[in-house]
Amino acid sequence: MDLKNITISDLKTKFAGAADKKTLIKFGIGFGGVILFLIIYYAILNPMVKERKAKYEDKLLKENEITQFESEIIEFRTRIKKLKPEFDDSSTLFHSKAEVEDLYQSLSRHAGVNGLVISKIEKKKPIAVLKDGIAEQSDNNISQDMVSYYKIPVDYEIKGKFLGYIKFKRAVSKQKKMLNFDKETISVVQNDWTGAIIVTGELTIVGLPNEFF
Repeated sequence: MDLKNITISDLKTKFAGAADKKTLIKFGIGFGGVILFLIIYYAILNPMVKERKAKYEDKLLKENEITQFESEIIEFRTRIKKLKPEFDDSSTLFHSKAEVEDLYQSLSRHAGVNGLVISKIEKKKPIAVLKDGIAEQSDNNISQDMVSYYKIPVDYEIKGKFLGYIKFKRAVSKQKKMLNFDKETISVVQNDWTGAIIVTGELTIVGLPNEFF
C-alpha cells in the first residue's frame, strides 16, 4: 500500500473491516460459550440436579412415612394402655388354654387334701358366649370379635365322704379363676360303712376368647 497516496476514506474502510472481524470473533466466542454451557448443563448438570431432586423428594417421603408411623405407634400404645386394665381383670378371672389343660391336676390336688378321689374328668367343647346385641350364630359364622368369652363344660365324678366334698367345693370356689358347679348328683355308696358318696356333675370354667377361638 502506498502510504503517500492513502486517504482518510481508505483508513476508515481498513479499520471498519478490522472491527467487523473482531466483532465476529467475539460473537463466535460468546456463542460457542453459550453452546458449551448448554451442552454441559444438559449432559452433566441437569441429570445431577434431577437426581438430587429425586433423592430430596424421596427423603421427604420417607420422613413423612416415619412421622406417620410414629403417630400410629403412639396411638397403638394409647389403645393398649386403655385395654390393659380390662385385660388384666379378665385374665385374673378367665382361664387360659394352658390352665384348662392343667385343670385335672388342680382339682386332683384339692380333692386329695380333702380325702376325695376323682374317677372322671372330661372336658367338653367350648361354648361361645356372644357380646351383647349380637344374635345367636352358627359356629361357622362366629368371628372372634363377636365373642365375649367361652364357657367350657367339664363332666366329673368324685368319690369320698360328704364333708370332704363340701370342703373341696369351698376350696375350689375360693380360687381367683371363675369356676361354677352347674349340676351335681350325690349318691350314697351302698354297703359302705364309711359313709362314702359318689358325686357326678358338671362344672363350668370360663376362657378368654383369643385363647379358644
